[in-house]
Amino acid sequence: MKPTKPSVLRLLPLAAIFAVGGAQAQSLNPNQTEGFSHGGIVKFTYQQNFACVHQPRDDLDYNGMLAQSDAGEFQTPICQAGIQPTIDPTGRHARKTATLYVLVPMFSLDGDQNPGDAIPCPAGVRASTLCGPALGKVLIQLFGAVPEAYKAKPLVFTDCPGPGSMPGTCTMHASTVDLGKVLVALGKLPPPAANVFLPTPNHSHVINNSRANTEKAIWWEVKPVLVTEPSVWPDQAGDVGITSVRKMDEAEQRGQAVEVPSNFFLFFSSKSMQDMHDDDD
Repeated sequence: MKPTKPSVLRLLPLAAIFAVGGAQAQSLNPNQTEGFSHGGIVKFTYQQNFACVHQPRDDLDYNGMLAQSDAGEFQTPICQAGIQPTIDPTGRHARKTATLYVLVPMFSLDGDQNPGDAIPCPAGVRASTLCGPALGKVLIQLFGAVPEAYKAKPLVFTDCPGPGSMPGTCTMHASTVDLGKVLVALGKLPPPAANVFLPTPNHSHVINNSRANTEKAIWWEVKPVLVTEPSVWPDQAGDVGITSVRKMDEAEQRGQAVEVPSNFFLFFSSKSMQDMHDDDD
């Protein structure tokens, strides 16, 4: 890899760039991850598998058949970014569902031009998943470098994958995400959209302060937030970067992050790990 430019290093504390574990991470059980809320760290405990909602008139595999008449569409979950379902897995209106903002580092600290640095294919992943050097080549073509989100060894700390886990994985998450709609919306691919399955990216989490201590597990709608500016990426301790919904909104207003919907839902409880900082949602 090329050395990281000093100007970029000044934007991020060394802890954010090189941290890959630590005391916080070591306290996690296999079904737990960390996240941020109101400037502090929260711990999530996952109680069951994910769900990706297909509504009757969806055609998430783009085969020309609506889901209501296409049994094959459900044999392998299609977790798709860029689509907004009207209901959550319980049938409740999605507007009433709690939101989990998933921060995805869509920048490269070192301008990585090595396709081999991309996330390898996780075990058991669907055959059509773009991963390994093939993924790296496409990312370099589309984004000019392999982003930290899809590196096997990212240069920033992320909540997922968990400590000791394989890249492209996260407890109770889907192993692939369809980014076809998002790539078209970003102008990276021409329409119409088609399935582009990528491994679950390296990512961190943010929730509203009002949800920081959610003792009973509930469904959360996943909203990916593509972070394009390294200076707003949060470090492991939560001392800098996007560590609250307010800071995330401000980053989006400055054009440093882009929020998109998804049909992806996770089921977990949340507990604050420390006193919250003086920071608004």
